[in-house]
Amino acid sequence: MNFDLNPAQKDIQARARRFAQEEVLPIAREADEKGEFPLHLVRRMAELGFLAGPLEPEYGGAGMDHLSFALVCEELGRADASVRGFLTVQASLVCQCIREWGTEEQRQRYLPRLAAGEWIGCYALTEPGSGSDVASLQTSAREEGDHYVLSGEKIWITNGTLAHLAVVFATVDPSARHKGICAFLVETGTPGFRREKMPGRPLGHRASDHARIILDACRVPRSALLGAPGEGFQVALSALDHGRVGVAAGAVGLAQACLEACLDFTSHRRQFGQRIADFQAIQMTLADMATEVDAARLLTYRAAWMKDQGLPATKETSIAKLFATEVAARAASEAVLIHGSRGYSNTYPVERHYRDIKGLQIYEGTSHIQRLIIARDLIGA
Repeated sequence: MNFDLNPAQKDIQARARRFAQEEVLPIAREADEKGEFPLHLVRRMAELGFLAGPLEPEYGGAGMDHLSFALVCEELGRADASVRGFLTVQASLVCQCIREWGTEEQRQRYLPRLAAGEWIGCYALTEPGSGSDVASLQTSAREEGDHYVLSGEKIWITNGTLAHLAVVFATVDPSARHKGICAFLVETGTPGFRREKMPGRPLGHRASDHARIILDACRVPRSALLGAPGEGFQVALSALDHGRVGVAAGAVGLAQACLEACLDFTSHRRQFGQRIADFQAIQMTLADMATEVDAARLLTYRAAWMKDQGLPATKETSIAKLFATEVAARAASEAVLIHGSRGYSNTYPVERHYRDIKGLQIYEGTSHIQRLIIARDLIGA
């Protein structure tokens, strides 16, 4: 069993780390305060080969393996969860979904544009009454000649107001539950496709673009169907399986950032005549944090490695996503506590990490859902 990264993976990791530390981190606080996604980073990620990293070169991708892409997500997660979130949606939920389920015509039309950052994609699954229970979605798709007419509402769609292309899930028969769901590639300029910012101010991921999408008799050609009729449920789950590795890797990066912040702070902060790092209570916390971060990293790398081997990895991906996000939540909480009043202010990044981690525990399947996936695999349900 070899735990070393190969030279290509080390190079990708190093490039991602430089980009994250030199170009993402310096603007993360400002983007968070403004609630605006730094769009100039989209083309930069394309130039670096990150934006559609796992795609083959013929579609504009860098041909990365899954572990290499996880390394990119981890490094971005150390700097800014919002930028990492953008990348996971673009590369995993949209690009890999089209690569896996699209026709060659769909791949040639959309993937090069998405890979180059000319187009932005979003993944429109969640609805006001449908989240974890995907089969209960109510957005309808009515056949009308050579077209489908889509009607319904989607919420909390990352990249939604920025997107040029949406992967939209709708049902042709609600009574059929998951067997009635279809997936569609909808260009956002299509009449009847409307979007607006989600109301309110989110707890975390404040630089992310979150949209409410309204499909008002949105008419799309039959060629917009992604996969076969009735395969939408499988399309959705396969995309989430890709995306969850990115979420897990991002959580590892966030937890690592919290650990590094604590090591730096405790080495310089003095109380009672000594560094607070010299107190056993702080040392125990740092030791536990380091141990959990290391374990989360190995679980995430295992899930990515299994995908690279072509092995079934749904359970292992859920294990990685569950454990990494829970570890990151504990690390962020302890980091704020160790920083004391300083951790309570956005002057220090740990405050932003503390807010951001809750989103990672929720989207692309909550921690509760990950536990259900793992348990059902274990008992054969």
